[in-house]
Amino acid sequence: MLVIVTYDVSTETSAGRRRLRRIAKACERVGQRVQKSVFECQVDELRLEALERDLLSEIDEAEDSLRIYRLTEPTHLRVKQYGNFRSTDFEGPLVV
Repeated sequence: MLVIVTYDVSTETSAGRRRLRRIAKACERVGQRVQKSVFECQVDELRLEALERDLLSEIDEAEDSLRIYRLTEPTHLRVKQYGNFRSTDFEGPLVV
């Protein structure tokens, strides 16, 4: 399934900047960055639960926000892309 992860982390303190880096790294492990605090992740149910657990362990719910959107199939009807960003086609062939 395709999920969109967005977050807004307070970076006024060094702890906040540390949380921001850890959250970004957790998202980079399972998805691709499409904007500074927005990631597209192609995951199964188990990986989504693990990602959500990782992210919830990092955020400070009093200062930060986290949103996870599950996009329903077929995603090609739900996602429109404009501009110069080229996303990875997770369903296409892998070329190394």
